[in-house]
Amino acid sequence: MADIKNTGNAPSTIYLKDYQPPLYVVEKVSLHFALYETQTLVTSTLQLSLNEANKQDDKSLVLDGQNLELVSIKVNGKTLSASDYLCDDESLTISQVPGTCELEIQTRINPEGNKALEGLYLSSGMFCTQCEAQGFRRITYFPDRPDVMSNYEVTIVADKKKYPVLLSNGNLVDKGDMNNGQHFVTWQDPSLKPSYLFALVAGELFCKEDQFTTMSGQDILLQVFVEHENSHKCDHALTSLKQAMKWDEDTYGREYDLDIYMIVAVNDFNMGAMENKGLNIFNSSCVLASPDTATDADYYNIQSIIAHEYFHNWSGNRVTCRDWFQLSLKEGFTVFRDQEFSADLNSRAVKRIDDVNILRNHQFAQDAGPMAHPIRPDHYIEISNFYTVTVYNKGAEVVRMIRNLVGSEGFRKGTDLYFERHDGQAVTTEDFVKAIEDANAIDLSLFQNWYSQAGTPELEVSGSYNEKDQSYKLDITQCCPDTAGQKNKKPFHIPLQLSLINEKGVDIPLFLDDNKAGSAVNELTIELKDKTESFIFYNVESEPAVSINRGFTSPVKINARHSNDELAFLFSHDSDEFNRWDAGQTLAINTLLELVEQFKNKQELVLQDKIINAYKNTLTNKNLDLALIAQAMTLPSENYLADQMEVVNVDGIHQARTFMRMELAKALKNELIDVLQQGQSDKEYMFQADEMARRELNAVCLSYLMLLQDEKIISMCMSQFENANNMTDVLSALSSLSHYDTELRQQALDQFYEKWKHDAQVVEKWFAIQAGADLPGVLDKVKALMQHEAFSMTNPNKVRSLIGRFCASNITHFHASDGSGYQFLADQVLALDSMNPQIAARLVQNMSRWRRYDDQRQALMKQQLERILANKGLSKDVYEIVSRSLED
Repeated sequence: MADIKNTGNAPSTIYLKDYQPPLYVVEKVSLHFALYETQTLVTSTLQLSLNEANKQDDKSLVLDGQNLELVSIKVNGKTLSASDYLCDDESLTISQVPGTCELEIQTRINPEGNKALEGLYLSSGMFCTQCEAQGFRRITYFPDRPDVMSNYEVTIVADKKKYPVLLSNGNLVDKGDMNNGQHFVTWQDPSLKPSYLFALVAGELFCKEDQFTTMSGQDILLQVFVEHENSHKCDHALTSLKQAMKWDEDTYGREYDLDIYMIVAVNDFNMGAMENKGLNIFNSSCVLASPDTATDADYYNIQSIIAHEYFHNWSGNRVTCRDWFQLSLKEGFTVFRDQEFSADLNSRAVKRIDDVNILRNHQFAQDAGPMAHPIRPDHYIEISNFYTVTVYNKGAEVVRMIRNLVGSEGFRKGTDLYFERHDGQAVTTEDFVKAIEDANAIDLSLFQNWYSQAGTPELEVSGSYNEKDQSYKLDITQCCPDTAGQKNKKPFHIPLQLSLINEKGVDIPLFLDDNKAGSAVNELTIELKDKTESFIFYNVESEPAVSINRGFTSPVKINARHSNDELAFLFSHDSDEFNRWDAGQTLAINTLLELVEQFKNKQELVLQDKIINAYKNTLTNKNLDLALIAQAMTLPSENYLADQMEVVNVDGIHQARTFMRMELAKALKNELIDVLQQGQSDKEYMFQADEMARRELNAVCLSYLMLLQDEKIISMCMSQFENANNMTDVLSALSSLSHYDTELRQQALDQFYEKWKHDAQVVEKWFAIQAGADLPGVLDKVKALMQHEAFSMTNPNKVRSLIGRFCASNITHFHASDGSGYQFLADQVLALDSMNPQIAARLVQNMSRWRRYDDQRQALMKQQLERILANKGLSKDVYEIVSRSLED
């Protein structure tokens, strides 16, 4: 047994340029687990051979491993002595290994003590795994990298009474009872897979089953495993899974390839879900749903996430990443696929707005901060820090641009070629783009800059009308701000959909450049490839309004120099639903920033009547989708407003936004009440687009009206809280009540907890509502709730719902001028870092952009970041975020 010691080395940086193929190929992996809570014994048997693609001279076998107790090593049946290998806290090195051999390693691990929730751990009495990105090395010594793809056979032995359900990847090939009350199962996965896709689950679980018949006639058994008390919450997940399987066949021609598809809900999970081949492990919040416990947003997210993980079967599992720098190869592509799935099943316009809101509120901020990175990073210290909105959401936008450039048919041809060419391989983003190019005879070499350059491109757009020629010239200049390690960016290849709109609000037929006599279209896509380009449109009878980047064709910032009057016109007339909403958002931003200036200059805040009328016209427009009205009535977030300022005025933003909402509530009180009353319904809950839109608009109206603190409205809100037949309406009422320090508020919160204290997912909503309350003393309340019986620092969902919600969303109180919010966050990061560094690293990013604030807040945040960095034994995860945040 080897003694593992910490070497104390500083974290090292991994670079894409240093990639080398694996030295050894692992042709087959046989794993044997003897499951015990604190003393699980893992025996791994690897069939190894030298990889001819790796030409390095040193043939030493280096295996990754962390937090393992090494029991024994055998090479071709011969037990090695301690002098035959070198073992430290990160790896196991064997210098003398035959070119082809069988390697058997026994390790002992402590799942119960594994609070990092990586590798094999216990959650609510259930064994489960999380191996992406580098969790497998916490189970056994292995070349834990995605380009080592092997066939796996897994045998699990456990107490039958405590763990009657034993699951792993692939197909079940054997099972039986053993002595001493134990039983075993053996699973075989016929597909090649990397170690990050390995999965194991053991527990006392309820199983809900269904079936799906593929387009070739194969019957697939579908199973969802949950704790018994959640047996009634599986139906939506199963329905969503069948919808996703059918959609992927219809849209991409992709069929499922195993006999069984399993989903397991786990309470303690760092991520949303994991696409392990044939055995998806999900955060419970992303699986469990019933009308009385889950909101519309929960139902919507579950549908999307179930689909996302299923789509990975091809875009991630059958074809995977060569190395972790290629993460967006699978995640960006799969996010795009799940976005299109959700758009097809629900409202496409609302889905696009939701996706762009995530991008603008979170990804644009990341692009402008110290953690800015391309969708294919070129270096990292800890890969877990790069499961980001850049890799996922911006990565999806890059795939969307490719689809827009080659068209839907061309994209299908390209993806068919990609899957055919690379099935069973670990590949790169270049391989994906090459398949699209080859299938469509197109050159995307300039487009590759999207993969290698960080930052959000910014476009300056100006137009000039020539009345004599009846032509309109559009000039566009692109630039991309410097980011860490990248200056003087090359031009991006940027597609932009646009239309020109006449004074009557009608799209003008477009004749571009010399195509004066050709057929015209009302909307077309132009392509930017140089720093500055011009486009001339002919047969334009009067000066038009420009609707550009329709549907958010490209993830860019656009300064189109629209006046507020022009924005109001587009808000009323643009035929593109996204751009119509976007014009309203830009109008709101302009208005709010003017109010911030008034606050800063100690002037009386004034909201112009024309702004109020624009919102009134939207609210009462009978021709608009209710979901679009709800989106249009929702003002830009405080976080997004902060990103529009050179120096963030925390108090000014909050005061301006609160004032504008109050003025709209007072001016539109009657209209808001009318819409709210018309939207009341006692129908049984249904998850469908029109019903979700009705409930969403009701919630928006109620939140405005509650600002007035009118007794009748408060009574109406309390009545909705007590009598609604679904969690969406209950929670919207409770959320509106939560911002007002009244007896009814506390009464409602107590009543809610007493009713739902047995349901972990509902209690998380209860924590989040209180953490987001705009009330004095909210930080003290958050600290008090950390002592509550339902809170646990070892449960990521609880940490996110309370600590994460306060720090990320309660902007005014987190950024209190005395620095109390910053000290609180630093305290929690340090407390979490030794338990769960992934969660700690995500939390600390709330202070990473400290330089954007006033001098006082800068000093206070910097002080806490330096305090964290000075902590001995800091994890790689937190070290990377904090050190990069403090770099000049």
